[in-house]
Amino acid sequence: MNEHSSTTTSSAARPVPTTPAGPARRRRPSGGLASKVGTYVVLLIFLVLIGFPVYFGFAGSLMGPGDINAYPAALWPRSGAVLRNFADALDAIPLLRQWGNSVAMAGIITVGQMITSVLASFALVFLPMRWRNFWFFLLLSTMMVPVEAIIIPNYLFISDAGLINTLPALTLPFLAHGFGIFLLRQAFMSFPSELFDAARIDGCSNPRFLLRILVPLSRPTLMALGFWSFLMAWNMYFWPLLVTQTPQMQTIQIGITQLKSADNFNAGLVLAGTVLAVVPTLLLLIFGQRFIVRGLTGGAIK
Repeated sequence: MNEHSSTTTSSAARPVPTTPAGPARRRRPSGGLASKVGTYVVLLIFLVLIGFPVYFGFAGSLMGPGDINAYPAALWPRSGAVLRNFADALDAIPLLRQWGNSVAMAGIITVGQMITSVLASFALVFLPMRWRNFWFFLLLSTMMVPVEAIIIPNYLFISDAGLINTLPALTLPFLAHGFGIFLLRQAFMSFPSELFDAARIDGCSNPRFLLRILVPLSRPTLMALGFWSFLMAWNMYFWPLLVTQTPQMQTIQIGITQLKSADNFNAGLVLAGTVLAVVPTLLLLIFGQRFIVRGLTGGAIK
């Protein structure tokens, strides 16, 4: 009797589940597995479409003339991988010098755009300014101007300054970009204005607030801007072709076209030069993709 009473009391005290969570939890979304399979199939198709040219470029750079000119085309070096294409490409033109020119040009442009974007964005967000939105949209409107429309004025300025065939000619017109200002302004606007006011009350100057607080907290966005600027500068072709005159001052993108000879075209030679040009950008995409996505989506998530 006591045991029954104890069981009854315990059952009465135990809360009875009344929520319909049980049936809803057991319910499986219809077509979930099919949706996942479809997503993976689409991703696999895109992977093949994007990855095959990269693979064939690397494989072709290791093929001899017999494999690369075979019909149907060989997908791998059947007679064994050869490194002669790389040696011939380095002997044909100053490819390493041009590779260094590309690294220097892309590095200077990247650092320049990061500095100008940080300073402009800090002024637009934290400093008192009349017509703040007007100046911002004026800077933003520079992104709407096609590069081809300003390339002749830029060339005349560089030519009048006597900078043709120099490193400043390759970098000066690209040290600031509207996209960098837009990206960092959006990141800086996510910080509360009280943070800047408290720093000023504590005696923190503007440069110190910028370098000690704002820049470290905006590191993901800054890294995303850095990767983007480097990739854009590395892939430039027309402007370096216009302002350089000697192979020792040209970039590797121009050097690849010099490997093509109308009389004796060697596809393996061109592919070897292309691989040397692609490796830095490929490494940046592989190891920096996480930072690029985090920096570009940080403002949207907040």
